[in-house]
Order: sequence, then C-alpha cells, then structure tokens
Amino acid sequence: MNKVHFIGIGGTGISAIARVLLERGIQVSGTDMHASPYFETVTSLGALTRLGHHPDLAVQADLVVRSSAVKDDDPEVQAARKAGIPVLKRSEFLPQLTSGFKTLAIAGSHGKTTTTAMLVHLLRSANLDPTFILGADIKGMHTNAHAGKDELFVIEADEYDYMFLGLNPFISIVTNIEYDHPDFFITPQIYTNAFVDFLNRTEENGTVLLNGDDAGIQEMLTSNQFSSRQIKKYGFESGNDYQIVNYESSQGVQKFSLSLPDGKLAGPFTLHLPGKYNVGNAAAAFAVAHLLGIDLVNISDSFDTFEGTSRRFDLVCQSENVKIYNDYGHHPSQLVQTIQGARESYPDYKIWAVWEPHTVSRTRRLQHEFAKALVLADYAVILKLFGAREEDSGYSPCSIAEESGSNCIYQPDNDKAVNYIVSNLTGKNLVIVFSAGKGPDFSQALCSTLHLEEKK
Repeated sequence: MNKVHFIGIGGTGISAIARVLLERGIQVSGTDMHASPYFETVTSLGALTRLGHHPDLAVQADLVVRSSAVKDDDPEVQAARKAGIPVLKRSEFLPQLTSGFKTLAIAGSHGKTTTTAMLVHLLRSANLDPTFILGADIKGMHTNAHAGKDELFVIEADEYDYMFLGLNPFISIVTNIEYDHPDFFITPQIYTNAFVDFLNRTEENGTVLLNGDDAGIQEMLTSNQFSSRQIKKYGFESGNDYQIVNYESSQGVQKFSLSLPDGKLAGPFTLHLPGKYNVGNAAAAFAVAHLLGIDLVNISDSFDTFEGTSRRFDLVCQSENVKIYNDYGHHPSQLVQTIQGARESYPDYKIWAVWEPHTVSRTRRLQHEFAKALVLADYAVILKLFGAREEDSGYSPCSIAEESGSNCIYQPDNDKAVNYIVSNLTGKNLVIVFSAGKGPDFSQALCSTLHLEEKK
C-alpha cells in the first residue's frame, strides 16, 4: 500500500486517518465537496487534495477509502471499481490501519471523544507515544490524530455505520449506551446490539471496561456475558471495580479519588472541566492506564493539566459579564449534562442554550426529550435545523420551542437570533452554542456583535 485516496477527506474521521498515513510516510490524495479546517490541515501536511469530484485521482491510488456519506454512485467510487481498485469504508480499512498495534477503543453514545483525549493525555504524561485518532482536536496538541512510535493505538470507536466493528481491541471501553442515530439504527435494540457486537470483537483474554452506573449498559449485561474477556466496571456506585470516591466540585474544579480493584486508593485528582460526567470519563481513562500496568506515580497529576478538546464546552470569547461557549452536544442527554455542569460551575450566571438541531431523524424522534433538556436553561434559542447527511423533509423544530415554554424561541435566521440574544443580555450570562454542524460560525458572529475578542 503506497498510495491511498480518500473521498470526503475534509471530514473529522477520514482526515484523521489520512493524517496518520501521512505521518507514516504513505502518499495520500483526497477530495471533498467543500473546504474545511481539516481539509486544509491534511493539504498542508502533503496530501494532494482537490474540491469536487476527481475520478482521475482515485484511479491513481492502490486503495480508496470513502466516508459514510459517500454513496455507491459517486463518480470516484465507480471509477476506482472499474479500474479494479478496492474501495473501502472506514470499518473495512481499520484492520489494516491498526494491524500490529495493541488497540484501546473507546465507544459510547456520549463522552467517547473526551475520554479518548484524556487517555491520550495520560499515556503521553507517562512518556509514551501512542498512535491516536479521535473526533476533535486535543487542546494543547492542536490535532486529533498522530502516528506514534509505541505499540498502543488509541481510537475513538464510532458506532455510526458500524465503524467500530472494524476493530479488534485489546481493551474495549463503553462510556454509556443511549439510543441515537435513528436514521441508521431503526430501533433501540438494534442500536444496543451494535455495542454487543463491538464488545464481542475484543481480543480473547482482553478486557471489557464499562460504566457500571449506566442504565443502558446494565440492561445490556442482563443478557450478554462476553466470555473469555475480563470485565471491569467504573463509576460512582459501590460495586464498581474502579469506584469514584471523595468527590467534590466547586466553581468548575472537580476533585476525586479512585478506589482500585486491589483496595488501594489513587488520587486525589483535580479536573478543570465542569460536569460530573467528566469525572466518570476521567475514571475510565485512568482505569485503562491501570490495566496497562502504567506506573501510576507518573500520571498522578495529569488530570490537573488536561485542557479538554475543541467544541466540548469550549470557551470562545468572554467579557466580565458574558461567556460564550461552543459545545458539540447534539443529543438531549448531552444538552442536559452540559447545562447542569454549567449551572453548577457558574451559579450566578443566567444560562442560554442555543441549539442547532442535527439531522431530521434524530430531532423528530427525540423532540420531547430535547424540549425537556432546553427547559433546564434560563433561555433557549433553537436555530435552523442542520440536515447533514439527510435531505430536508420540511420538518420544523418549531414544535419543540412551543413545548419548551415561553423562554424558548425558534429563530431559523441566524442574524436575527444573534440580535435577539444580544438585546436580552442583562446581568451575568453564559451562552452555550450546541451544534454538530455550523455552530462555531454562529458563536463567531455572536462574539463579533458583542465586540469580544475570540480566545485563541
């Protein structure tokens, strides 16, 4: 394999794979329909990239990898197949990508990006150099992918399009299971079954690490045993192998310790991220390090220096009385957890939830849950629905605003939405822009209107 062509190279997942290959010295080409920061990054690293359809690039490669959004009738897919060049999805390419490595795969409906980043941070704090791929840039490293020199491969294991079924992990982690992606997984049971299949791909005598507090995981375990694998659990509740104890939280700083399987106590640890769920993510990352036999002394202070990832409660700009955050949350539970975490960390601030609905199927299927989540904010603004991979069916989230009450409005015009927020900012305000799509553009416009300098 000397040259690989990527269709959809500007996407988060595909660009990350491309970056790893580039760092391994493999020739990379790629196309996308629109430019993006990740498109520009892989281009700057040496990938031959073009916008639009370019079958001529596909037929020059030894292998073609396509994103989940690319269909069989794509001109580059057809050209490659006609030329006898293999065309693979991410899940089909992952065995080649991870071959020869000890894979640590982090899956879950929520929290997998942050947990993956935390694990990478811990390993690097122990002077290891893992290969890694995740769905957002790690702050301080300014990248979401790297080809390391050690045997470890840390990867965020995405369930969509069964991507994670291309992995055979040494350690499999699941942070939680809560129904999502109704456009792909028709029923909750099919969704849960995908995680069962993922865990069953864990290496023989490998380890399955699960959030023992999560209801979805508890239900899954009632009918699945995962024989020949060691099962370990983490969480706040008693009975977990890695139990979070001595938990304290104040002004966005969380302190905790971990009771280990041998009865010893690790910590105390300090985490500068809001939200109790992030302590659970930290426990998962630490548990993996412990299972790998890493000297815990080397990582005892690592959480104190973990800055987080981009678009996960990510401060964009601020003044004395206004703070603007980006957040990737696009599921009701993510909104709930982030709003609650913000409320706990900033009790004197009015919380604004500005939400860009992501995909028609998710928004329609979970509309009542979204309404309940938005009620938790002092004010909520629903932006125009971002269809992403789905065609706009004419569905409007207006009914969600009505269900959420008088403090929630639906405003599909971004300029008007910005003006509405600005004109209603009195006292101390914390604005969270929830979006898996174009939210950063909205945040930028909001910061500009308020004449606030964006945080670099």
